[in-house]
Amino acid sequence: MKIYLTKINESWIIDRIKNEWTVNNKKITTKNPYFSNIIWDIAPWASKPTYLKKFKNKKIIQSIYHIENISPEGREIKNIKENDNFIDGYHVISKKTKEVLQNFTKKTIFYLPLWVNQDIWYNKSNKNELRANFGFTRSDYLVGSFQRDTEGSDLTSPKLVKGPDIFIEIVKNLYKKNNKLRVVLTGKRRDYVISELKKNNIPYRYFEMTNFSMMNDLYNILDLYLITSRLEGGPQALVECGQTRTPVISTDVGIAREILAAESIFDYKNISSFNDTSPNVEKAYIESSKLTIPNGMLGYVDMFNKVYEG
Repeated sequence: MKIYLTKINESWIIDRIKNEWTVNNKKITTKNPYFSNIIWDIAPWASKPTYLKKFKNKKIIQSIYHIENISPEGREIKNIKENDNFIDGYHVISKKTKEVLQNFTKKTIFYLPLWVNQDIWYNKSNKNELRANFGFTRSDYLVGSFQRDTEGSDLTSPKLVKGPDIFIEIVKNLYKKNNKLRVVLTGKRRDYVISELKKNNIPYRYFEMTNFSMMNDLYNILDLYLITSRLEGGPQALVECGQTRTPVISTDVGIAREILAAESIFDYKNISSFNDTSPNVEKAYIESSKLTIPNGMLGYVDMFNKVYEG
């Protein structure tokens, strides 16, 4: 059995997932689709039916990370329906996505969260030293957010599915209670959050360009990581926080309920419910550790075997 992973090249998390799979599964992975038995369509937004049709004699697994618009006229559902004839099975990274997708296909859907690389994301003990390196003090209360908050070329309108407006409301309330709060941001397209922080005179530091080592250090200095999304596939921040032992509180999105304790999840439709939450670092560490390499990849090998043999 040989597996070919479709191209993406977007400098996004899926590029890293593709690379990690290839490095750890060289014996069953090929860079030539015509030498493969299975096509893993890891970036479905880049695959048109005409492309998949070329591999009609091969088995095709398509990954669907989340579905924002479930309208039959929406682009995502149209793409699923157009591609479905060529797909032998689907892969989703959350049970919530599976619940939506099964309304639009009769093909087998495999639920497998993305693995987490424990060699990249891990806890460090020298947190005060790390804080000093980034210009923070021991007494600062550091709240992190490492995901984009605006749409494409529109750098003023918030990407509402990511919940940056919810993030700001929570941070505003926290800052009123503790003026030592500092917001730590990374990633591109953070314009909305930055403008709102400035508007409300909330101190922040923005590290736009970070490598994995630097981001791991940033996780390690935080007092709290906030996930305020209305919709997510993962997000991977859940398992990254778990492995770095970063206190994290999240909305009920993606795999939050599989990784976090119930007391670490709040309802984005009722922001005040955040006040009743508390991080459970140990629970997040235990659950995220189930997805570390190589264990986190074993389910994928099993999925491919089932499709290949079927």
